[in-house]
Amino acid sequence: MKVKPKLLIFDVNETLLDLTPLKEKVNAVLENKNAFDIWFRMLLHYSLVETATGSYKDFGSIGKATFRMLMSQLGVSLSDSQIEVVLGTIRNLPPHKDVIPGLTKLKESGFSTMVLTNSSTQAMTAQLEFAAIARFFDATVSVEKINKYKPHPETYKYATDHFKVLPEEAMMLAAHAWDILGAKRGGLQTAFIQRPGKQVYPLADAADIIGKDLTEITEVLGEF
Repeated sequence: MKVKPKLLIFDVNETLLDLTPLKEKVNAVLENKNAFDIWFRMLLHYSLVETATGSYKDFGSIGKATFRMLMSQLGVSLSDSQIEVVLGTIRNLPPHKDVIPGLTKLKESGFSTMVLTNSSTQAMTAQLEFAAIARFFDATVSVEKINKYKPHPETYKYATDHFKVLPEEAMMLAAHAWDILGAKRGGLQTAFIQRPGKQVYPLADAADIIGKDLTEITEVLGEF
């Protein structure tokens, strides 16, 4: 690593919050054990399509649209209210067990912290409050402020500019290899939290830190 980061920037979904309750509901209503994984990839894919084509639709709208696409593919029929109930679970997710201890230690060590998420401001606020982790962050930023989804380079620049730090003075922490790649190519330092099932992208430069959970990442950061 080049310098001790002045700012730690956190992704939310899967990085901090456990998506298992949402996964279980999606798989159950769509009657397919792979439904959630397919849908979540579609959600990320079409959010990037929106950005790549110079457009923007909020994450929730893309989530519902891609959910309906998958419903059609699987031959399942649900009402709008049923879809709302299922996908609304994303606002009521618990933090991974290592998150609160890790965030506590990082704040005690004096790090400034920020959230940078593809979710809307409203959804992000609900998520952080439900998980009882909002208090750990000095700033919370949704991509709706710039209308470009991660991993667009301008999104990471917006985050560092918002906190008035240089890209190399910030570190992106995420459980998604594509998020790490975007931040790295935007000049930020990176830490990959390798949650179960998550893998590094072989064609990208290595993250500055790799750990199986936030506890391991925190231990390395504590060596500064």
